[in-house]
Amino acid sequence: MDVNIVVPHLVPIAPAPVQTPSVAVQNGSDPDMAAMRFNCQACVRKKTKCDKTAPACSSCRKAKLHCVYKDPPSRKRQRSPFDDVHERLVRYERILRDNNLLHTASASTPYSRKTEASAASTRNPSPKPDSQPASSGRLLSADDKSRYHDSVLLDVEEGDLCEVSDSDQDDSYRGDTGANESTPTGLLGLLAAQTISEAILGHTQSITEQHPGYEDATKLWNAYVQNVEPLCKVLHIPTVAKMVDTVSKQPFVASKSDECLLFVIYYFAVYTMSDADCVQEFNQPRNYLMSKYRTAVHQALINASWLKTTSIPVLQAYTLFLIAMRAQIDSDTLWILTGIAIRLAQRMGLHRDGENLGLPPFEVQMRRRLFWQLLPLDSYASQVSGSGIVLSSNSWDTKQPLNINDNQIFPGMTEPPLEQRSATEMIFCLSRMELSNFYTRTGVKLKGIGNTVQFKDAEDIERLIDEVEDLIETKFLRYCDILNPLHFFTMGIARSATNAVRLRARMPLLMTQTITDAQRRDICTLAARILDTTSAIYGNPSMRKYRWHIQAFFLWDALLCVLRSIADVGFYSASELDTSWGKVADVYFNHEELVKGRRTIHVTIGKLTLKAWLANPPSQSAPEPTFITALCTQHEPKVSRHRQQESMDERGEITKLADGCDFDEVFGNIDGTGLDLNGGFDPSNWVFWDQLC
Repeated sequence: MDVNIVVPHLVPIAPAPVQTPSVAVQNGSDPDMAAMRFNCQACVRKKTKCDKTAPACSSCRKAKLHCVYKDPPSRKRQRSPFDDVHERLVRYERILRDNNLLHTASASTPYSRKTEASAASTRNPSPKPDSQPASSGRLLSADDKSRYHDSVLLDVEEGDLCEVSDSDQDDSYRGDTGANESTPTGLLGLLAAQTISEAILGHTQSITEQHPGYEDATKLWNAYVQNVEPLCKVLHIPTVAKMVDTVSKQPFVASKSDECLLFVIYYFAVYTMSDADCVQEFNQPRNYLMSKYRTAVHQALINASWLKTTSIPVLQAYTLFLIAMRAQIDSDTLWILTGIAIRLAQRMGLHRDGENLGLPPFEVQMRRRLFWQLLPLDSYASQVSGSGIVLSSNSWDTKQPLNINDNQIFPGMTEPPLEQRSATEMIFCLSRMELSNFYTRTGVKLKGIGNTVQFKDAEDIERLIDEVEDLIETKFLRYCDILNPLHFFTMGIARSATNAVRLRARMPLLMTQTITDAQRRDICTLAARILDTTSAIYGNPSMRKYRWHIQAFFLWDALLCVLRSIADVGFYSASELDTSWGKVADVYFNHEELVKGRRTIHVTIGKLTLKAWLANPPSQSAPEPTFITALCTQHEPKVSRHRQQESMDERGEITKLADGCDFDEVFGNIDGTGLDLNGGFDPSNWVFWDQLC
């Protein structure tokens, strides 16, 4: 294996004080005097200026004082409040490992603290003699710390965008993704860790008093059914509706598993609502309700001994909780918590199809639904954490759930339901599953642990994409009613997803010198179409109830392609340039995290947007857009905001800032010979998820 060692920039160490002539010496004083690096003790006490000459400074000689030089005490590093959080997380992880509850994918090699920081790149290694799969990731290590990343969207050197750290503090503690929460995202991670430790120690307590009244419970249940259930078909609505009605009237009859499910439903419902809706319906702010029900979910899981559970409802509740928390909790903690869900599912045998196990038809369908919600969640968590490690496809054989409505199945049924050839309640989830499984159905061989699919050429890629697109259109989308909000949402997301795969397959052409103008315009048109579809979904009022899901869905590649084309002066005509900047403005309007967020992907896109703006602003003379002003303020607050009147020196300062991220670096690692569907494209979520460090 060829290993490229990336040596970081060495920090120069200050040498010992050089015995140089002082000012006093130059003025005729004793030539044997030398300059010290710090003030004498007498000048420090009197707070006077010291010329630092030895053996005595001029002030002490005049005052006939004993001049004493003493090294100032070294400044102690101020302990960050996050150090305590990290120590707790490390302790909780150790508890999990001691109880065989934390799966370790690979052992880390210890490094001496005295060694220099190093980064070992394992991209494109030579094949091993024993035909072991080649790794496409990178191991960053320094000072007894190591971190594995499998990032495809950006390929950067250590010290640029990737750092070895215990946790992504930008994600975890700044609270950018949870700005509307009363609890910062870092504390959510700590709360999750405490839940694990308390579950091990068995600290249970009653939460009967936390149940809402019958009227509020009914409203929350209806909000869940309308906003969440169509996109997360985990529950059987008729069965759970009876339980909600019973427990909301008599909370003391609820079992521990019922409470897990109920409080997750309440929490998820509030999460999908606006603050105004919460005040109007419940006379309480959204932050308060989310905090209340989130705490109740944690305690309900502890009461149910969820780490030891074999109860399907408890795992259903935990899975829904992770789906809701994925945009609020830091990526590393999400990956660990999702791994626990996968282990629980394997212990319950969900990775084996229920039909082969001889289970009743109702249980078969419910187990399939739950497992196929865990698969995309596991893939998402692996991508946003940068690990790229997902559940191997040859480790499970669970079939997809049938295309049926909930009224076709019920507990105790003996005959399997008849699958529908129409648009059912499962249309969104099944469309996503078909896209994630298309490479398996086409018979393409999977190579390596990461399930990387290697295609022969670009034509083969396009053929496979066309096949899965035709399959989804024929099997699902042709039955859609555009007036139905769920159908409209499914059509938009599914078509954007296939276009996203097609875009990633064609992006290598951008790096070649032989690309024709027609090919380049075709790529830009495809990227613009993806952005238009996303904006149309955001602009549809009936899609507001699905915004919670759209916020975790975005096709970064399309935006990067448009920005790259804008930065190439002369490629777009004046009208095309204005239109393209309008699409970029819509993206920033719909995704506030691009300005407010601190994740690497947000900072990178912000710099590239500034670079494109400085190189090729719109032709129309208009006030500077608010998102450009915000980006300039965020990245370079000292620079004047008046772009049209600023001097060449000022423009140079901003250009220097934007040059920290180059378009060619963003697209440079796409080789054009293969399509990495699991590293570069997350098929189960249809997006190139935030795969950065």
